[in-house]
Amino acid sequence: MKTKLLLLFMLFTSMAMAQNYAKIDELFAPYAGENPGAALAIVKDGKIVYSQSYGLSELESKTKVNLNTNFRLASVSKQFTAAAILQLIGKGKLNLQTTLSDCFPELPAYAKGISIQQLLNHTSGILDYDDVIDETIGGAQLADQDVVRACKAFTKTYFEPGSRYRYSNTAYVLLGLIIEKYSGEHYPAYLSKHLFRPLKMNGSIAYVKDVNTVKDRAYGYAEASGGWIRKDQSSTSATLGDGGIYSNINDLFKWEQALYTDQILPRSTWELAFAHQKLNNGAEIDYGFGWHLKKEDTGMPVVYHTGSTTSFRNVIYRIPSDHFSIIILTNRNTPKEMDMVKMAENVRRAYLN
Repeated sequence: MKTKLLLLFMLFTSMAMAQNYAKIDELFAPYAGENPGAALAIVKDGKIVYSQSYGLSELESKTKVNLNTNFRLASVSKQFTAAAILQLIGKGKLNLQTTLSDCFPELPAYAKGISIQQLLNHTSGILDYDDVIDETIGGAQLADQDVVRACKAFTKTYFEPGSRYRYSNTAYVLLGLIIEKYSGEHYPAYLSKHLFRPLKMNGSIAYVKDVNTVKDRAYGYAEASGGWIRKDQSSTSATLGDGGIYSNINDLFKWEQALYTDQILPRSTWELAFAHQKLNNGAEIDYGFGWHLKKEDTGMPVVYHTGSTTSFRNVIYRIPSDHFSIIILTNRNTPKEMDMVKMAENVRRAYLN
């Protein structure tokens, strides 16, 4: 009798889980078939409990997305830049109060009042190159050194450093270059040596055109006249520290699990990266070092980051206290960036039924 009850219980559990996953797949129906696709992983207690790929990574060749397909991470890259900076701080190469003028003496006087900490948590007030560059125009792509040249022309900041929060891609481009200056290694090489290789993230790369190659690459697409056109790059798609990494579901699972360990950084440093930073007046902001912070429906703290560029939309959504994470990568120009957080939350609800 006990054996029959156990079998019935296992059958019921299996059917219930399959039903949950069917609901999750329904959420990704627009990405399936011959559309620009998506890759998904749901992680619980150190294991991928559900993963799936949908649609195409390249429409022209009808190449399907798989769990090793590498998507451009866009601003999801910022957590890697922040981790590299924190590694260099741990090695005594610089500290959180090192100023921007210490790193770039050629910059105007405003740089003296900006610290590494303020660059990391987006309270520097430094002008954002995105505000002066139209990424829809053609022409040569903006490189990291072009951003430095733009910074030389800036004469002021948006506000007194540390007095407000304002998200800045310029800050993370500069942090990428600071990694190069204080490590003596190019940004792609540093990340490969100190982050990707130790974690066996073999497909991940900080991409530089004509220098390295993205394997199993997803190309970006934009909606047009009821269909899709390839729109993979823009004038601002070549900068590194703020968004230049390509990675895949299997690699990002390894990365996400490393955030619970001392392998890349001490756990105390991760806790600092995941902590609410403060303004000069003591008010907390919902950003740490390379991570957004919020609470989910039940009040559990969420550590997450979205990524949005010309035709990629991504999110890593983590609830560390529950050892639960969702990773979603896509190669299209919709939806709006913050809607990726809603998508992750809808996946969680479907998973929990």
